[in-house]
Amino acid sequence: MTTQNLQNLITKNSANLSTEFKRIFHGRGALYGDDWRFLTIDSIDDILSVAFYFSIDENRELELLEMLKNFLESSQHTTLILQKRYLDKSPTEILVGDLKDDLYVKENGLKIKLNLLSNQNNGYFPDMKNGRAFIKSISKDKKVLNLFSYTCAFSLSAMKGEASQVVNMDMAKGALNTGRENHHLNNIDTRNVKFYPHNILKSFSRIKRDGPFDIIIIDPPTLQKGSFEANKDYNKIIKRLDTFTSSNATVLACLNSPDLNENFIIDIFTELAPNFKFIKRLENVEEFKSLDEKRSLKNLVFQKKSDI
Repeated sequence: MTTQNLQNLITKNSANLSTEFKRIFHGRGALYGDDWRFLTIDSIDDILSVAFYFSIDENRELELLEMLKNFLESSQHTTLILQKRYLDKSPTEILVGDLKDDLYVKENGLKIKLNLLSNQNNGYFPDMKNGRAFIKSISKDKKVLNLFSYTCAFSLSAMKGEASQVVNMDMAKGALNTGRENHHLNNIDTRNVKFYPHNILKSFSRIKRDGPFDIIIIDPPTLQKGSFEANKDYNKIIKRLDTFTSSNATVLACLNSPDLNENFIIDIFTELAPNFKFIKRLENVEEFKSLDEKRSLKNLVFQKKSDI
């Protein structure tokens, strides 16, 4: 695929843009060959957000950025930013236009605060959109536990789905503070929402006191040094599920490691939580499609068997 082909593609994918977030090019999924795996392009209202995951030839970079600047002239976007995720601290540069101080992204009517000049993560994981829609659809009158809650986007979805209570837990106090702001941004009453800045693996007694929960969301980082490693710590949560879940609880177990397939999670449930039945794997957002879906984001739904 040439740069001109890319321009034609993003023009096509931008035909029906709204003010809501949309990924208009997902090179990371390898559908366009290895030569384009370095690149993602997102539309965020009037912002075109570009990320490089690997370094590329200088002349190719200049050609690509020139094309994107030209694309801006016929699109709804007035700002172009570039993040180089392969560099230390993942620096972001504003190439065209400027950024507002109170940025947020829209998803299914929800507003989620953004920091597009942050070192790496900007406060929003767009590939989890279908997972959040699923949680909203099952949350009415349910008590929800949101583990590794980050900026609490799952909590927003649960509360919009009329959950009776949500408990958010994450080690990052700053992320939880942003999560609290996200609730206020969406006019969500937080009297029934809790924010715990705790290490989950050391807080099972705290979790149990707030239970039992009807819905549990487990959305950990693949690797967070000193706190969580999926390949050796995921089982520590699953084996305790019985102690803080209601009789018909639903679990959304998430995993975003390309090196671990869905059977990694299913096998842990089979061994350590056999009274939870695997129901389905949620489909990923269409624009995040991958050449190898087995290695892509995994959102697995389990249901506790009420007859046990």
